[in-house]
Amino acid sequence: MTTETRGQLNSVQLNVVTLVDMERAAETGSLDGALYMMDNSVGGIGQGTGHLETVCKQGQVINWIIRPVAMHKRPDGTWPPMPKINNLVFLDTERGDEEDVAERRIMTELKIYGMPDLMRSPYTSIYYYWAGAVLSTAPPGQYRYRFVLELEQDGTKEKLYLNTTEHASLRVLKV
Repeated sequence: MTTETRGQLNSVQLNVVTLVDMERAAETGSLDGALYMMDNSVGGIGQGTGHLETVCKQGQVINWIIRPVAMHKRPDGTWPPMPKINNLVFLDTERGDEEDVAERRIMTELKIYGMPDLMRSPYTSIYYYWAGAVLSTAPPGQYRYRFVLELEQDGTKEKLYLNTTEHASLRVLKV
């Protein structure tokens, strides 16, 4: 990272936006190939994929925003199903096992704060989000994570719960 771009890291918050292909996820029972992640970090890689690397700094707040690819009211008057982040789990990459939950905390979880409006409108974006603040004491490095998502399903009140298998990550830089 150049000294010119380091100044762009002064943003108080970062947004990580995840679009979910709800139809594909429901049909396959998997999130593989159904997630498209983007962020507003400087120098991150993997934009538009499920293995996004977001560059952030110690102490920074990160908002994970999630919404379905299809957001518009259907011709029959119904709205498409919504995704929700139930949990964000950091993985233990120090021991090489990326399925184990990390023992070291790197964030203060703000979890789900706020909530989407219950009244959908063509003029208002509706989405769920999860937030956390990177600890100011978090050692610089790369931290992989996975989502636990709750997906509404068409025609039923049952929810589908899926874990991501493609792991996104935070690359924490020293302040």
